[in-house]
Amino acid sequence: MAAAEAKSDKPIDLFAVRSVLFLPASNPRAVAKAREAGADLVILDLEDAVRREDKDRAREAAVEAVATPWPMPIAIRINGIGTEWHSLDLDAVARSKADLLVLPGASSAHVIHDLAETGKPVLAMIETAAGVLAAAEIAREAAGLIAGTNDLRADLRLPLDATREPISASLQLIVLAARAAGVAVFDGVFNRLADSAGFLAEAEQGTRLGFDGKSLIHPNQIAPCHRAFAPALAEVERARALVDAFRGGAERFGNEMIERMHVEAAQRVLARAHSSSRA
Repeated sequence: MAAAEAKSDKPIDLFAVRSVLFLPASNPRAVAKAREAGADLVILDLEDAVRREDKDRAREAAVEAVATPWPMPIAIRINGIGTEWHSLDLDAVARSKADLLVLPGASSAHVIHDLAETGKPVLAMIETAAGVLAAAEIAREAAGLIAGTNDLRADLRLPLDATREPISASLQLIVLAARAAGVAVFDGVFNRLADSAGFLAEAEQGTRLGFDGKSLIHPNQIAPCHRAFAPALAEVERARALVDAFRGGAERFGNEMIERMHVEAAQRVLARAHSSSRA
């Protein structure tokens, strides 16, 4: 979604979202830049990115920021259940013009169900071992899932600078939960801002794991994220040829047999390519 485009009143297609940019709602300069940065989805954060003494000011700033139109969908991440700010955040987001609500540390489906009273679709962050084990139930109540990889490493008592290998099984379970429920799912953040090659490698790994997009912590990560989640030209050409060749039922396509599920997969590739070409 290009930054210059006006946001429509149509339901948000989260499957078309590649880049999910997090930024502290307490930072007006970052909020202003995010409007023009070209991310597919922006999340104003009231939780980890905001100091305790700035929580009230951040909440007010987030509500004020979403009061005017944005060129992309806009969400607010509230503070978690059990914190002193949770209820105030929840009430503020419910009254705001935010498109989505983001809940950190989701660990049970009934909590997501209760949040539906706000009238906002909920993106549930899976950040703990309990959340991973409950991901299938959570996904059935949520609009989408976000893998909180930093908190997940901490909850599993792994070094925060560890490779993705120790949590790869958890990430796959999060993707499987989202796919089973038919909702979108987004990879976690990459922390090393100066390591562009490392970011691209992790984003490409995210596509192979089945994620629809990736969480970002800096606007400089948007363009490489879009490249990573855009289908390759050869993949697009093959998908177009497959769709054109299909006549119904099982049939031969080149040296392989195809049926309707292959066509549906090819159509998803073409839809993603079309979305990428407009960014």
